[in-house]
Amino acid sequence: MSDQFVGCMVSIKCSDDLGTYQGQIVDFNHQTVTISKAFKNGVPHPSPQVIINARDIENLEMISTEEATAREVQTSSKVTVKRPIAKRANRSVSECIPSSVPSSSSQPKKVTDPIPIPEVTNRKMMIEVSAKVNQRKMHRQKYQERDEQAFGTPIDQSLNQDFDFEKNLALFNKEAVWQEINSSKPDVLRQSENSRGKYRHDENILVSKPTTLRQIVVPLSDEREYVTDDGLVIPSITLELHRQLIGAADRLGVSWERRVELLGRAGAEIILQLLGGAHRLNPKNAHQRPTVVALCGPHRSGAAGVNCARQLSTHGVKTIVYIENSENVSLLQELTLYKMTGNKVETRIDKLSLTVDLILVALCEEESPRMVPSVAKWVKGNRAPVLAIEPPSAGTPGISSKFSLLGALPLSHSPDNGRLYLCNLALPNKVFSEVGITYRSPFGPKFVIPLHSDDS
Repeated sequence: MSDQFVGCMVSIKCSDDLGTYQGQIVDFNHQTVTISKAFKNGVPHPSPQVIINARDIENLEMISTEEATAREVQTSSKVTVKRPIAKRANRSVSECIPSSVPSSSSQPKKVTDPIPIPEVTNRKMMIEVSAKVNQRKMHRQKYQERDEQAFGTPIDQSLNQDFDFEKNLALFNKEAVWQEINSSKPDVLRQSENSRGKYRHDENILVSKPTTLRQIVVPLSDEREYVTDDGLVIPSITLELHRQLIGAADRLGVSWERRVELLGRAGAEIILQLLGGAHRLNPKNAHQRPTVVALCGPHRSGAAGVNCARQLSTHGVKTIVYIENSENVSLLQELTLYKMTGNKVETRIDKLSLTVDLILVALCEEESPRMVPSVAKWVKGNRAPVLAIEPPSAGTPGISSKFSLLGALPLSHSPDNGRLYLCNLALPNKVFSEVGITYRSPFGPKFVIPLHSDDS
């Protein structure tokens, strides 16, 4: 019976100060246990074999069986301990490394002299060890049977068979199921479903209109209305009402100088985003500075264009201002400030470069929609987008704008003015009430908002 334990890995705890040994059983009899590849207290033993007296054994624990040991021997010649015992205190690392010089003694070293022990004690210990081995084998067999039941079915045959969709679909009678569902519905619900027509997948069953909110009421509204992104209605006003509103602003202290500064800042804000924002206007990208040409007329809208060009130059944008006549007082004041930036002012259209990133147009007003043909020809020959500041409602003659910036309240603008943006000129409610307009700000947290035509 002792031969079945030969080759097993064991951990033996000895009495007194003999320590704990781990190793592989070479010989197992009634009096002694001989182990090879021995470790004492977690440190390799210098002797190839160690003989331990059965009387000195306090506890013997099986680490692995002979079968597991055989597999380990095939893959590695080293003995693997399942749970290595920590190094004892006050022992250096050099003392834990076994010597590479083989022991001069070829005989196995005995811990103590063999002392005969009672046969009953030895038999009891062997029965306990045998019970543990049998228990491990039963667990292993149980796991193998479970894996065989779960993964032992061959799948090659099932993969070669095609799934019959029509046969399985025929097992489900959809008409009978729908009839059963409809029979359980109330009569009123069935009648409403029968009277309802059939719709395609791209048709709306309920026709609805976006919710709109009116915060601005004007006494004389024009034919067109605009809507913001938040659904607020912005009515267009007539040219006469627009003149009255501007006159009330001048009379109550909101001068043109204040308004032109706000228009210039709003135009600069839109243009900076159109030019690429932070991706393009970066101090590290000085070699990619964008160029903007401002075409300005001798009036207040032209002064707003010069003001916008000055504000763009403070953001690192290269600007060129074209103007034929600078006799207007407001324009002279803005040109004086613009020249301090060091950017160019041109009076001849043929000297303008064709390689620009954006064209700013402030050539005409509502009262004077005059255009120089050579300027319109230069704009058409350039592929850069066009942004107009306070253009005429019918559009700038000869020029089609992609964007337009408006102040206060919009007129009824032509599609030639492109996409409309409304600027907050910070007019107090008193200015609007002076001309009979009920006004509540539609801007919210924004300084410039886009306007959409409410064609519905």
